[in-house]
This record gives sequence, structure tokens and C-alpha cells, in this order.
Amino acid sequence: MGVPPLERSREWGRVGAAGAKNPWVGPTPPTYHPPMPRPNGFAYAHHPDDTVTITHGTRPATTLRGPRATQFLAEVESGDPQLVMARWTGNYKRGNERTARNHPRNRH
Repeated sequence: MGVPPLERSREWGRVGAAGAKNPWVGPTPPTYHPPMPRPNGFAYAHHPDDTVTITHGTRPATTLRGPRATQFLAEVESGDPQLVMARWTGNYKRGNERTARNHPRNRH
């Protein structure tokens, strides 16, 4: 393909013309998406009245009571605590945080 682009455009026709052969069109390369970071910063406190408070950083994320608190405690003991707390708070693999942070409305 040693033909300069101008000569190539004359040879193949106008770029984007209907029915014209376009040498630049081809399969798009696969897009690389880095893996999601593991959740971190979650903590929970089991209170005497059988409630569980899950916090993220210093802010309370959710409070669980009754059978949901019991189910959470069983699950957090058997699995990855950070991942379990992220799931229970609803902050689990959304993937749009970077996009939302870069939106002009959210820049401060």
C-alpha cells in the first residue's frame, strides 16, 4: 500500500460514497476495559439490639434489622467481607462512577 492517500482516494472513489470500496473500513479493534477495582472502605458494627450498621468511610451506608441482619452476618462470615458489604449497600459494580465524575455537571 505504497500509494499516497490522494491517489488512493481517486482509485477507490470518494470515502463514504454509497457502494464505493473503502480501504480504511475494517473490523474495529477490541476495546480494552481495565478490571473493576475491588471494593474497600466498608465496615460494619453489630449492635446489642441485633441491628447491623454498614458504613463506608465515616458515613453510614445502610442499617439492617431482624432477619436481614442475621442473613448478612452469616454471609459476611463466609465470604469476602468487603464484597458482601458492597452488595448489601447496593454499591456493587456499577461501572459508571468514572463517567459520572467527569461529567461537566459534577465538576466542582
